Amino acid sequence: MTSASRIPPREFETLVEEALAAVPERFRRYLENVVVVVEEEPSDEDFDETDTPDDHELFGIFRGAPYFERQRFVSDLPAQIAVFRGPILRSCATRGEAVREIRDTVVHELGHLLGLGDEEMPY
Repeated sequence: MTSASRIPPREFETLVEEALAAVPERFRRYLENVVVVVEEEPSDEDFDETDTPDDHELFGIFRGAPYFERQRFVSDLPAQIAVFRGPILRSCATRGEAVREIRDTVVHELGHLLGLGDEEMPY
C-alpha cells in the first residue's frame, strides 16, 4: 500500500490529467476554454470565496463565471479549476484514496463550472 503523502507533484498532475481524460465526452466539451491547474495550497481568498472554515481542508475551487452565464467576448479570461495537492494528500491515507479524491474533486468543480451549487451536487 502506497502512502498518499508520497505522491510527488508531477505524478499528482498526471493523476489530475487522467481524471480529466475520464470525464465523459458530453461534459468534457465544456472544459474547452477552462484552465485546470494544480496548486499546492488554497489561498485565504479561496477559503473566503467558498465559505470554507479555516479548520477544514479545501480540495479544489472553480474560479470564473459558470459556463452558461459567460459573456462571449474575446476579452473574457478563461475560467479556472484549481486542484489543491496538499489538502488532498493530507486527507488521504493511500494512493488509491488520493486518486478517488482527485477524480471526485475534478467532477465537483466541473459541476460548479456548469452552474451547480454544492447542495445540487450528486455527492
